[in-house]
Amino acid sequence: MRIWATTAVLASSWLIFGVIGSEPINATSVLVENAILSPVPRNTKQITVINTEFGLRRVDSKGNVTIFQTTRVPLQEGNAYGWRIKLKDYQDEVKWREVLHLPKPPETWGTDNGEDFSISADGTTSVTRRTQPAPKGVIENFWTIAPGDPVGKHRIEVYIDDRLISTFEFELIPVNRVK
Repeated sequence: MRIWATTAVLASSWLIFGVIGSEPINATSVLVENAILSPVPRNTKQITVINTEFGLRRVDSKGNVTIFQTTRVPLQEGNAYGWRIKLKDYQDEVKWREVLHLPKPPETWGTDNGEDFSISADGTTSVTRRTQPAPKGVIENFWTIAPGDPVGKHRIEVYIDDRLISTFEFELIPVNRVK
């Protein structure tokens, strides 16, 4: 009795919800419709952040880059500040996006690499997009202070595949305030 009742309930619900219909279903069109509606993942490997650093870039005599971690960056021409992110068990290329928010527009904007770079209409926000190899799971980006860069609170947001993975808040301060 239970099997017959279950069969009757399933059959009636299929009829109500249109699973069983009078016309045959064209499986090809269903697959094509579903393929169009379903987003294709950009990166099938799970990305997990295991370490983030922000601060002043220091380069030693052997060319090794270290980061002196700070949230107060002296506004001195030639200083370079930026971030480094270590990804867990990741060795492939990484497509990332960095959004840099400034308190007011600088006198000039520029990049060294001719990369995918854009500036907001009000001149206070830049977006940099880059695809780079991640040796040992590390991605990074640095900015060099130029004349006309504004003092004040700044923020950098780093995204991988449109997922915010880290935010760095810091302040560019006049050199005479560094102690």
